[in-house]
Amino acid sequence: MASSAAHRVSLKSFLTTARNALRAPPAQRPNPLIFVVGNESADLDSLCSSILLAYFRTYCTTPPTLHIPLSNLPTADLALRPELAAVLKPVGLQNDDLITLDDTSSPSQEITPENSQWFLVDHNCLTGPLAARHFGKPEKIIGCIDHHDDEGVVSPGTKPRIIEKAGSCMSLVVEYCKPVWEELGRLEDDGRQEWESQLAHLALAPILVDTTNLTSKDKTTDWDRKAVEFLEGRLSSTTGAAGVSATATAEEKEGYERSAYFNHITALKEEIAGLSYRDILRKDYKRWTDGGLAVGISTVVRGFDYLLTEIGSQEQFTEALRAWAKEQELDIAAVMTVSTPNGKFTRELLVWAFNEGAVKVAKRFVDKNGGEEGLQLQTWANGKLDSEGEGKEEWTRCWVQGRVDKSRKQVAPMLRDIMKEAARL
Repeated sequence: MASSAAHRVSLKSFLTTARNALRAPPAQRPNPLIFVVGNESADLDSLCSSILLAYFRTYCTTPPTLHIPLSNLPTADLALRPELAAVLKPVGLQNDDLITLDDTSSPSQEITPENSQWFLVDHNCLTGPLAARHFGKPEKIIGCIDHHDDEGVVSPGTKPRIIEKAGSCMSLVVEYCKPVWEELGRLEDDGRQEWESQLAHLALAPILVDTTNLTSKDKTTDWDRKAVEFLEGRLSSTTGAAGVSATATAEEKEGYERSAYFNHITALKEEIAGLSYRDILRKDYKRWTDGGLAVGISTVVRGFDYLLTEIGSQEQFTEALRAWAKEQELDIAAVMTVSTPNGKFTRELLVWAFNEGAVKVAKRFVDKNGGEEGLQLQTWANGKLDSEGEGKEEWTRCWVQGRVDKSRKQVAPMLRDIMKEAARL
């Protein structure tokens, strides 16, 4: 990216500008509209990465070109993410400042595949409501920065097309933006201290969460370590100077201490006691359609023991999951949990197939991926959540994963590969 001479602005001013442009009559707004959008799970990584990348793409290209950061969820779902509010507050933002799917769905907006372009971040294939509205055509994708498996949708000629392994997609976004960020840091700019600190605080949160404060051996990469070092060097020092030396310790940064920041955000992310089962299932959710079948996977930050004792009963949970699957029109519903009972990091997986074709896929998934060379699945609680419907109509299994390094990022492709395989038979 080449930097422009435009004056840097705060994140709030940037988001106000983007929202005003989106709300303008079609004849008075940019054409095409350019959106930067994360994946439909809309976790911190997707939400924060889309904001940071859109900011730099807007103010650091020549000529300046508006990029609208789109949070890939309905506005109401923002309330399910208290950790997001905690990240937004120090940078002068509230949930209401974000642009969501609700802002694009009004008929008066007239947003179509023909008058829009898309920069994908934290995914490389558009899914969910946006895909259903046909916005994911390859010719409309103008860029991609992602850390998931390459699904082959983004054209090889797309620039940038960055698909690399990293604990957090934000780390790749920071690396992409770093040359311009450093250049801008050397310019005389009255607003530099404010926007540098804001962007650094915003970017640090998802990296620390996704890498367990840079301690996860399975997830943390050099991209993540380099990004944190760079970002902590952009925070304001206790003396009020902007962009302190990279050799300064975290404790020397104003209002920031790495472990405290990580612990605060993580505690909020794991607080689900006041949510309904439906809210828990939709809080971190992705849906795919392959081979004529639809699968949806919810990631939950507490284990099944907690879900069945602290939120409600086993019967209430299964009723809620069945209702959620019906609402989402799923053939297979899966729930993956992440928890640390007695200080031990644990993953659990439940798969519920709702028809004969889905049952075949689910059983094949276990046969192929459940053993020692795969996920190392072990029956959870002596089969407490296991069940079978009449004949071949339904099949449910719940396990503890021996391979705790395999998250939804790895499990979803495993399931989808079996779905595609079944369709070819």
